[in-house]
Amino acid sequence: MEDLFNRIMLDLTGVISLPELLLSILVSCMIALFIIYVYRKTYTGVVYSNSFALSILMLAMVTSIITRTISSNITLSLGMVGALSIVRFRTAVKEPLDTAFMFWAIGAGIMTGAGMYLPSILGSLGIGLLFVACYLYGFRLSKRYLLIIKYSNEAYEALTKEIDALPQKKLRSLTAYGDDYEMTYEIEVKDVNKQAEMNIRIKNIPGVHSCSFVAYQNDFGD
Repeated sequence: MEDLFNRIMLDLTGVISLPELLLSILVSCMIALFIIYVYRKTYTGVVYSNSFALSILMLAMVTSIITRTISSNITLSLGMVGALSIVRFRTAVKEPLDTAFMFWAIGAGIMTGAGMYLPSILGSLGIGLLFVACYLYGFRLSKRYLLIIKYSNEAYEALTKEIDALPQKKLRSLTAYGDDYEMTYEIEVKDVNKQAEMNIRIKNIPGVHSCSFVAYQNDFGD
């Protein structure tokens, strides 16, 4: 009876091996660094956030520790499920693609915490390569800019022809200051060189006082 009781207690409490725990953390860290590298190379937003990159790293390692812990202890796993069910995350994720990267880091942490090192490494490499390939050959997002032009009446006709040639444009505002005007267009540009050429052409139009491109990210829809 005593041996049976000891076996049951061992199954319930479990034993965490320190080398295995450290290995899980190390592998999850390496995979997270690869995820951050892919995220940074394919980032299309306005301002790159280092804090989000660190969040990906922390998510992978913390998830790996939690998975390694609860996989060796039935009682703790049930308590952990109950504890995590009451956690509320208030941080808003504005970019849907950021959510995918967070889920990728969590999935890698779960697999490394469960000791599935080779599948987690190969799976992450495959996902990263496929995502980069899709980004480079067909799904690259064009960058959005605000085109702000200040001009007088004499520039209206030539400026209208230049703006009509833009493939993607949307008028956001038009303000009159006596004989001068200021209009703001939302445009999409894929090539930075074309953006520079457009800026030069518009500024060379007689009557145009200034032409500015401001990068932005529309988080509130149209």
